[in-house]
Amino acid sequence: MRKINTKSFRRATRTTTREINRQIVLNLVREHQPISRAELARHMGVARGSVTPLVKDLLADGLIYEGTTKAVTSRGRRPRLLYVRTRDRLAIGVDIRYSGTSILVADFAGQEIASDRFATPLVPEEMVTRLTSRLRGVKEKCTDVGECEGVGLVVPGIVDPATGVVLRAPTLGWREVDLRGALAAAIEVPVYIERDAVACAMAHMWMGHTPGEKGDNFVYLTVSDGVGTGLVVNGGILRGALSTAGEFGHIPLNIDGPRCACGARGCLEAYTANPATVARYLGRELDSAEAYAALRFSDVDIRGVIARARSGDAAASRALRETGHYLGLGIANLINAVSPAQVVVGGEITAAWDLIETFIRESLRSRALTTASAETPVVIETNEDLLRLRGGTSLVLAPVLGAPEVA
Repeated sequence: MRKINTKSFRRATRTTTREINRQIVLNLVREHQPISRAELARHMGVARGSVTPLVKDLLADGLIYEGTTKAVTSRGRRPRLLYVRTRDRLAIGVDIRYSGTSILVADFAGQEIASDRFATPLVPEEMVTRLTSRLRGVKEKCTDVGECEGVGLVVPGIVDPATGVVLRAPTLGWREVDLRGALAAAIEVPVYIERDAVACAMAHMWMGHTPGEKGDNFVYLTVSDGVGTGLVVNGGILRGALSTAGEFGHIPLNIDGPRCACGARGCLEAYTANPATVARYLGRELDSAEAYAALRFSDVDIRGVIARARSGDAAASRALRETGHYLGLGIANLINAVSPAQVVVGGEITAAWDLIETFIRESLRSRALTTASAETPVVIETNEDLLRLRGGTSLVLAPVLGAPEVA
């Protein structure tokens, strides 16, 4: 049961129920398409006449369309089946990382239309200029395919969801950067922005295939240039009072440990993020901002460490084992604090899962508070390369498919 916030609420009107049922119909069509009106009514447990006006509204708004199938009913009539309109509706996802920025144009079904990649400028003004130019370029390539309905920016930092301002992105060195506002003014389409781990969690919700409780109550843990978590409770993102919930990457494992990109010492990120693994392999200390910057130009990256471990490099294997050990401790802390139905791990480190899973499980079992907690499913994201970009496109898709906000 959710308490009504009497300081901030949306008053229910006679249209509220209709809005909710309209979104239910839209999502049922998306999940079960092609689907008939009669089947929709059966899924909702109502008479067909109750579904008809909702379908009519969605057809009028261009959110769904009618098609046919070879199947026929027992009376020999060919049913008019419903589909969600996706092919000519485009979204652009942008994944901004310290190691590079990627762009994906996809339709509302998630099919890739175009892509681009460039080095990430660390000066915000330069980033806006470069990204604006690249976005205009990919939009131009897609004019014959459909209309771009928005851009979703995925950033490795804390974002104010009300203003879109990047409050802090330690790996980029950004504070109080209004990237969304500057881009929206330049490219003249809606721009959405979200923290990377939250965007990945949204992609997992909207584009994943995990049914039931595990699909509505999970933690998405990203291990990449940094470490972050997206917390999903009852199908919604848990943000906290200051929109910083989920920054488990900056929970300290050891206050005297290595320096983190955030400036503190001993954070989970300082032990398990890609720079930590690479530095461990190279025998370097992460004791300053300059040490982190130097890794950007190293000939070895996390994929290289994994490849060397598979080739029998003992130092690479040790570096990965340590990452697995510390990652298991971090996952145990997550489970003890949040008690999710499952933990989903994404990031480049998943390519070494078979090499480190044993060490993750050992550390998890050693720190989990109960036997049941120790058995919490921990699974890896199998589509890691595109997930953050699909998270960006999900930011454009979610307002279309999400439930209306009511108190």
